[in-house]
Amino acid sequence: MSSVLPPFKFVLPILGVFILLRLVFWLNTFPNPDEAYYWLWGQHLALSYYDHPPLQAWIQGAFTALFGRSHFVLRLPNLISNIVFFSVYYQIAKYLYGREANRFFGLIVLLVLASPLYFLFLALAWHDHLLITCSLIALFLFIQFLDGYSRDGQGISWQLYGSAIALGLAGLSKYNALFVALGMLSAIASHPQWRPLLRDRRLYLAGVMAALMLLPILLWNLGNDFQSFRYYVNRSGDSGAGGLRLKWGEPLVFLLVSILTVSPFNVWAMIQAIQRPNPQPNSAYRTVALWTFAVSTVLLTAIACVSTALYYWNITAYLLLFSLMPAVFLPKDRPTSNIQHPTSNIFHQALFFSGQFYGLLFALLLVIHYSLFPLSALGSPDGDPDSRMLFGWDEVGKAVMAEAAKSATPPFFVTTDYRSASALAYQLPQPDVMAIADRIDQFDFWLDANALKGRHAVILSDDWHPVEPKLAAQFQHLSEPVTIPVTRFGYWIKNYYVQIGDRFNPKPNPL
Repeated sequence: MSSVLPPFKFVLPILGVFILLRLVFWLNTFPNPDEAYYWLWGQHLALSYYDHPPLQAWIQGAFTALFGRSHFVLRLPNLISNIVFFSVYYQIAKYLYGREANRFFGLIVLLVLASPLYFLFLALAWHDHLLITCSLIALFLFIQFLDGYSRDGQGISWQLYGSAIALGLAGLSKYNALFVALGMLSAIASHPQWRPLLRDRRLYLAGVMAALMLLPILLWNLGNDFQSFRYYVNRSGDSGAGGLRLKWGEPLVFLLVSILTVSPFNVWAMIQAIQRPNPQPNSAYRTVALWTFAVSTVLLTAIACVSTALYYWNITAYLLLFSLMPAVFLPKDRPTSNIQHPTSNIFHQALFFSGQFYGLLFALLLVIHYSLFPLSALGSPDGDPDSRMLFGWDEVGKAVMAEAAKSATPPFFVTTDYRSASALAYQLPQPDVMAIADRIDQFDFWLDANALKGRHAVILSDDWHPVEPKLAAQFQHLSEPVTIPVTRFGYWIKNYYVQIGDRFNPKPNPL
């Protein structure tokens, strides 16, 4: 048997299963609470938002205005970004491997999809699919510019400026695009041949272009007491009165969860790929890939030592490494290599297929968990409340409207948490649903309490976020709650509660 993995014989069937699972998820799964939250942002267009930059919201607003509201339209931007994302990988494969690009590209696609991190975050209508697509474009254009600069000392300016624009769009998607920028600057500073760029006015013009792309975020924060910036400074803080304290276990948790979500098989292949020569000996690709990975990973590990670092914050770190990994499983044909190392090649093939099985199993469980039944409900009766919120919204929406019909005057709709408010707004659909909760969220910027004063409300709550005395005190009277139990296949998932609140008398907005 051949010890070189024949690509298309295996790529197409595995790819077909991944695509099928992705389509089932996109077309049938009720929006994750944060997907509905960001969709709702698009119905309240603004320069930026409290939790994240605005690009995802702008796109959701435009697509809803053009095509209406549906699961397909909600995730249509994901489909487009996925096409662009993998098209860039194809261009990278051609750039690195020339005429062998097709067989290498097929494995790049499978290695990315077999990573639970990327299968999930490319599928969800969150900000991350835009972040990684724009970041990959920015990095590839930057590498091409550096390669040109290495050849003639000048480079092609539009590639640098195009990289800056793509990086600005990544920043408009999510703030951790900063790690990509730092990786690029570190690559320049590390290489004697590229250091003269630090005195090149084009580099600073590119920086200005990227910064100008972020102007909406700055303007929004200027008008809102820098709330978004303060949120990100404070959200992971854990200094307390005694100052910062080292958390020795947190970095290990961050790294372990990162390995599991990227896939242990992919991590092994990344380590092997890093140790191999550059596919294009004179290209900046490997250097930029290593700096992009190292800067982000080291900084987030350091943050984890004193605060909180979440595994998906590092999602841009691995992007360029995927294009180096196929050589580990699919080495270029060498007449002697198959004779000298047949066992090694078979071992690599076994690892490749093990990694694909790992990714397919995760993807299947993800689709079941999000679309059919929350698997966590088989364990703790109240565990994983986020996933439980994916179910029952048809029944909840009908119950809410039934209670609203009992009111003599049109009520407004309010829930006790941003997640339930977003899901209810999507289900009805009713963009004016409000959330009144202890934590600050985007709803606090929309709430016009004086306009609602004296009106009746339909209040939706659950056991995770019940009607607290602080909320109840803002109504003259609350009716007895109507319980809406949510079940799937005979298993209880959760209860929602609907009740009427009379004559809203709001407390001061925390903002």
